[in-house]
Amino acid sequence: MFPHERSLVAKLKDEPFALIGVNSDADLAAMKPKFKEEQITWRSFWCGEDATQGPIPRAWNVRGWPTLFLIDHTGTIRHKWVGSPSEETLDGAIDALVAEAKAAAKK
Repeated sequence: MFPHERSLVAKLKDEPFALIGVNSDADLAAMKPKFKEEQITWRSFWCGEDATQGPIPRAWNVRGWPTLFLIDHTGTIRHKWVGSPSEETLDGAIDALVAEAKAAAKK
């Protein structure tokens, strides 16, 4: 999924869009080289040593990995996927919300 996430960050760099990751690996130190290798430049939070039972998954009621939330410009969760949606599905949903955010900004 990282290649597609990188492409979204690049494609939407000048748009009202932010990608935020949450890492559930128990050993953050072991993941840091992977972040560099995968060119993860977006903000990514760590769930802590409790990994999938950490405070972020508990607060967001995450029961499967990956779980993706698409949040609109008002802070409303508009989509939730447990597992990876197709790139076309994800991109279409993102494009629609970016268009809504741009339209709202013009008002």
